[in-house]
Amino acid sequence: MSASESIALEPGVDNKQFWGLDFHNPVFPVTASLIVLFIIYALVDPARASAQMVAARTWSIDHFDWLFMFAGNAFVVFSIALILLPVGKVRLGGASARPEYSTMSWFAMLFAAGMGIGLMFWSVAEPVAYYTDWYGTPLNAPARTPEGASAAMGATMFHWGLHPWAIYGVVAVSMGFFTYNLGLPLSLRAAFFPLLGKGVRGWVGHVVDITAVLATMFGLATSLGLGATQAASGVHFLTGIDNTLGLQLAIIVVVTGLTLFSVWRGIDGGVKLVSNVNMVLATALMVFVAFAGGIVAFLKGLGTTTSAYAEHLLPLSNWIARDDQSWLHGWTVFYWAWWISWSPFVGIFIARISKGRTVRELLTAVLIVPTLVTIGWMTAFGGNALAQSAGGVGELANGIGDVSVAMFQMLQNMPMSSVTSALAIVLVLVFFITSADSGALVIDCITAGGKVDAPRCQKVLWASLVGTIAAILLSAGGKDALDALQAGAVTTGLPFTVVLLVMMIGLYKALHRSHYA
Repeated sequence: MSASESIALEPGVDNKQFWGLDFHNPVFPVTASLIVLFIIYALVDPARASAQMVAARTWSIDHFDWLFMFAGNAFVVFSIALILLPVGKVRLGGASARPEYSTMSWFAMLFAAGMGIGLMFWSVAEPVAYYTDWYGTPLNAPARTPEGASAAMGATMFHWGLHPWAIYGVVAVSMGFFTYNLGLPLSLRAAFFPLLGKGVRGWVGHVVDITAVLATMFGLATSLGLGATQAASGVHFLTGIDNTLGLQLAIIVVVTGLTLFSVWRGIDGGVKLVSNVNMVLATALMVFVAFAGGIVAFLKGLGTTTSAYAEHLLPLSNWIARDDQSWLHGWTVFYWAWWISWSPFVGIFIARISKGRTVRELLTAVLIVPTLVTIGWMTAFGGNALAQSAGGVGELANGIGDVSVAMFQMLQNMPMSSVTSALAIVLVLVFFITSADSGALVIDCITAGGKVDAPRCQKVLWASLVGTIAAILLSAGGKDALDALQAGAVTTGLPFTVVLLVMMIGLYKALHRSHYA
């Protein structure tokens, strides 16, 4: 890259200053306008909006299942290849760069931003749903059998293990390398510089960045709405207080307020601190559940979960001539579209905190470590949930009724259920704070033309919008409006799949040129 090209792509070069804001034109105004239009669209007739967006999501999943599945596998193979190949030695920021954050804080931030709240929501519900045939079984495994239990744990790990983290890893390495090594803006369009050159400043770059912001905003707002309903269900389960719209809105207000405080304090005083607290609380809850369910059973379960994952990894990765097409589309392809739609947000955030790490170090931390942690988490929560369901213990013996209370139903059959349920509620809320905080930082960075030092009030604006959108849609449109928002976010996974595949090619070319220069 020549000096003139680097200057032409300098962060914030096309920015405008207005009312104390520092925003990229046209990404900021177009994105804001589209968000307002979508909210109006979802509120005027939420049932119709939900039906149309769900239809769009279903069409993309049904017609492009092969693309999602192929891409998911390609990202895993590519990530492992970068770890093993000599290009893995390339350091983000150059040979003299050193990490800004300790390894533990760095890992806590990337893990909490990536999928912390999802693990709280699905670690119990998903394996029990598969085991009891709530909505089909993976690979048509017979329900409520040892074979079905193995398939349930294997499929759950498949959805939360290597594949999603490989998706995040490809984006993180791309953004980290192009930003810290080539001096390009910390914005998704920068990853296309090896293929398009200065053309990324044009309409192609604008469309990529605008879509990334919309996917992140809608994904975060959906997660906040769903997180509020789960937390409210937990409060009702724990205290008997009615799970009303007022309670859900109160939770959104509290979480949004804490998110704004964290955003205002920045990465060091905000998201890093909250992420570290998160990891301590999550570890404490996992250790308690492991011991309460029987430490010998937990240690044995670690091997069982790992072997189930390994056994079902290749069959679940295949999409050709599957007999469980309904389950494949409803679960795996949906998950891949969801992870891909979140990848700009999570990947850019991981890149933001990973300067000074080598490509090998980053991908090992992003790919291998979270998978190992998830094995432990799923063994503790999913394993105990399956044991209760198979043993006829508690409400889980009847399968999944309400996904939002599955975690609390499992904890109810263990000692100190009131304490652990309260801790689970806190974790749901705090996990979302870390996701919303990091998401607001990423949205602000993209809409500021790749600048990482935009005014703090701008970050607060985006964090406020996430809570506002969730509250408005939940109160005025209810579940239909949230379904429309989620379907809209998932639908963006289709174009982003193509974007990430192209990004992968450009990244390897750039890394190879850098290593052998």
